[in-house]
Amino acid sequence: MTPGRSRALNALNFQHLLYFWTAARMGGIGHAAKELHLSQPTVSGQIKVLERSLGEVLFERRGRTLVLTEVGHIVFQYADEMFNVGRELQETLAGNAGAGRGTRLAIGISDALPKLTTYRLLEPALVPANQYRLVLHSGKTENLLTELATHELDIVLTDSQAPVGSIRAFSHLLGESEVAIFGTADLAARYRRNFPKSLHDAPFLMHGNNTALRRTLDRWLNDHDIRPHLVAEVEDVALLQVLGQQGMGLFAAPSVVEEQICRDLGLVCIGKLPQVREQFFAVSMDRKLKHLGVLAIQQAARLNVFR
Repeated sequence: MTPGRSRALNALNFQHLLYFWTAARMGGIGHAAKELHLSQPTVSGQIKVLERSLGEVLFERRGRTLVLTEVGHIVFQYADEMFNVGRELQETLAGNAGAGRGTRLAIGISDALPKLTTYRLLEPALVPANQYRLVLHSGKTENLLTELATHELDIVLTDSQAPVGSIRAFSHLLGESEVAIFGTADLAARYRRNFPKSLHDAPFLMHGNNTALRRTLDRWLNDHDIRPHLVAEVEDVALLQVLGQQGMGLFAAPSVVEEQICRDLGLVCIGKLPQVREQFFAVSMDRKLKHLGVLAIQQAARLNVFR
């Protein structure tokens, strides 16, 4: 490293770095200016000062869009790590000073996930003795990933990996489960014999098209030339299970919650489809999971839920 570059790095202005990081994270100078409550010329000017101090160009213009240069990507990754650590420090200090109020753990829960499975995953983080405040937000996976990218969420629990190229996120496999078919005792008596061929023309409640389970199940049914009678497509998994409880049709669910479904909903497991598996992921902005609450979820998933 040249002496000039060394002096420049020693004089790195973290406020200028914040402006750059916000612009890169928000997708442009205009969005960053609104986020920072500053004018666009101010943000743009401070980023140029940062570029001069580093001796590198961080953004380049392509048409009307600003994109990160190769060096810009590297600087953004370091800045992202730095500001995340700073936020964790603030939350930790706030928790220590807050008379029992711990650091915040914000978890996004995809509405495609079965609620019983989600509870089993979250159970370790729901222990009252934990020294952090739990915030749960349910919604569509793509919306939750946007909130993850803007650091409104610490983690997203979902049934599929983060799409490549959408955000710079890392998908951590918590586990996977074979899929079982459930229904009332009357439906079970009718369709258990000759399972799974008996599913042909059987009344069926399907998950929404936005779920990985639906896509996997559709492929399996098509491969085996089985065509159930589609009674309804239901995006809300809890509602789907209530409809199944009322005898409106059969439905699929991960076998890891077979006991709870049979006990709590009074339903019967008609059979399992070992070739159809549902996966569960924790998506984070970090290559390695760090938050103690998230690590507890990961450990419990591997040792208890998906053992």
